[in-house]
Amino acid sequence: MVLATAVGAGAGAGSVVFRWCILAFTRVFAGHTDYASAPGSHNPLVPWLGPFFVLLAPVAGGLLYGPLVNRFAKEARGHGVPEVMLAVAQRGGRISPKVAVVKTLASALTIGSGGSVGREGPIVQIGSALGSTLGRVAKVTEGRLRLLVACGAAGGIAATFNAPLAGVFFAMELILGTFSAEAFGATVLSSVTASVIGRAAFGDVAFLNLPRFHVDHLTQYGLFALLGVLSAAVGVGFSRVLYLIEDACDWLWRGPEWLRPAVGGLALGVVLLALPEMYGVGYPVLEKATEGRYAIGLLLLLLVGKVLATSLTIGIGGSGGVFAPSLFVGAMFGAAYGLGARDLLPGTAGAVGAYALVGMGAVFAGASRAPITAVVILFELTGEYSIILPLMLAIVLGTATSRLLSRDTIYTLKLSRRGIDLTAPAQGAPLGAQQVGVVMEPLPTPLSSSTSLPDAAEALSRSGYGALPVVDDVGDYVGVITAEAVAEALMEQPEAAPASIGRLAEPPTPVTTDQTLTHAVHVLLTSAGAGLPVLDPGRSRPVGWLSYRSALRAIHTVPAPQAA
Repeated sequence: MVLATAVGAGAGAGSVVFRWCILAFTRVFAGHTDYASAPGSHNPLVPWLGPFFVLLAPVAGGLLYGPLVNRFAKEARGHGVPEVMLAVAQRGGRISPKVAVVKTLASALTIGSGGSVGREGPIVQIGSALGSTLGRVAKVTEGRLRLLVACGAAGGIAATFNAPLAGVFFAMELILGTFSAEAFGATVLSSVTASVIGRAAFGDVAFLNLPRFHVDHLTQYGLFALLGVLSAAVGVGFSRVLYLIEDACDWLWRGPEWLRPAVGGLALGVVLLALPEMYGVGYPVLEKATEGRYAIGLLLLLLVGKVLATSLTIGIGGSGGVFAPSLFVGAMFGAAYGLGARDLLPGTAGAVGAYALVGMGAVFAGASRAPITAVVILFELTGEYSIILPLMLAIVLGTATSRLLSRDTIYTLKLSRRGIDLTAPAQGAPLGAQQVGVVMEPLPTPLSSSTSLPDAAEALSRSGYGALPVVDDVGDYVGVITAEAVAEALMEQPEAAPASIGRLAEPPTPVTTDQTLTHAVHVLLTSAGAGLPVLDPGRSRPVGWLSYRSALRAIHTVPAPQAA
């Protein structure tokens, strides 16, 4: 608890410094606190350049952060969240402390000089690096170190966006990938501490100031549902274009990596000259879209421009997040959809801003596949609870559609392109590649589904296992009966207890002989008992047993040489 609170304080202070750096560099490069609020204006520091200063701002910024990232922390390049996910999943939560400093400067320089990226990725990486560093100084266990990394991410999100709940769920849903009482308690402490610091510095106001929206007609729920499905396609498309342009930049560039952001900054400058609304994060433009101040054509142009500008910023080696761009894209798409719906159904469509807000959450959910985080963070960013029902509906449908369209999310795709599977063991790990059929133990005697509770209790007590497989009268697999389930049934009233174990047997996620041990161990970790039956490839009959003991024994199993 003390460490989680300390990490939250560090993340909160880090977010204040990070926001200050962005503001300072934006004033230097653009002459405004947020150039997107006055697109096309000149820089008072170099008035003779007029609006053409945006051609040179990304170049100047790239000359500063390019060598910095290349020399001190190459992992600070890009949007940051995938690197934190990888550190938690396969590196025991170990993140270099210099990442926090380099990421702060590099991302602030990127955004301040016109990079069309967000703040959430950098602050997640900054807070996580602080958590990892403090955990290693305190010499905590590996499990606690991972948790402190998540605490840093939660604190960073909470303080930056004044969204303490969103920070908690972001950390558990995306960084840890699991929910537990311990993780919730620790991340809440960190998030609350960071939020107190953030509110002291920035005030306790909603991050986005939007008008209030209401659902006035039941037909609107159908429109919001369709918006959720379409937004998922937009989110997945954004992910694909992001990495497609990054691949193109990799293919085109043949010079030193430290120079790449400066040279690529020329291309980004051309985009900013054509669409100055793309400068920086772009929240003022987003707010105008939710107010219905843009026509459909301009909204679609801004959508395409944001996808291009963000992808180009990341592709040339910039440092920044993709959360804010996904909100921007969602707002543009949702507002355009709302205008179209209003033209087709003028009496029932409702406010355009409501569709923009729902589009923000649905596109982010489609890109990240984090529905809980999407619902909570949209509520906290806007303070809008009035359309929570259509927001939840669209986000859930968007998440489901995204799962059908793509195996990876905008975060995991970066890793899978490098051959990294977060669910697999780390490269070079001694455990995971073997097939289950090679390492499984002999199958304990299965119980028939007609076995009585007292007989099942006796068999379980003699077996030495906490669970046993259950088969039907012809030997086909039914499920697993655990000692816990039998004990609970025996404590019930005789008339309430089942006569046999058939109704108590539950089929866990199937594990077959031809699957890898990696998959099987993940299933074993989520199972109720201390072991699982191994099924034949047809998944009809149990043929072996897998326990933690047999999985660990696989480390010392030397495969027999194959015949020539």
